[in-house]
Amino acid sequence: MPPSHEPTTIDLERDVGLTIAWDDGVVSRFGLEELRVNCPCAECRGLRDQGAVVWPKPTSPQPLRAESAELVGAWGISLIWNDGHSTGIYNWDLLRAWSVE
Repeated sequence: MPPSHEPTTIDLERDVGLTIAWDDGVVSRFGLEELRVNCPCAECRGLRDQGAVVWPKPTSPQPLRAESAELVGAWGISLIWNDGHSTGIYNWDLLRAWSVE
């Protein structure tokens, strides 16, 4: 398995997206919609597996906004969304795998 990379800086622009600079100099940028639609929590994975819409739903607030974020140990970040969703933990390996180098 390739070695894991750690973030050196994490910047959440609540109306735009998440930017992570990694320890090897790579910078990853993720839009809010990309993150919300691909939420890794069990509920959202189950919806995707069934072909159902994760976001937006008819009652989803517009525009999408990340209200806050919390580090989860030393291995990931959890985002709290303006639609009330907050159970997804985006681990560093997953975010790095989504990165385009």
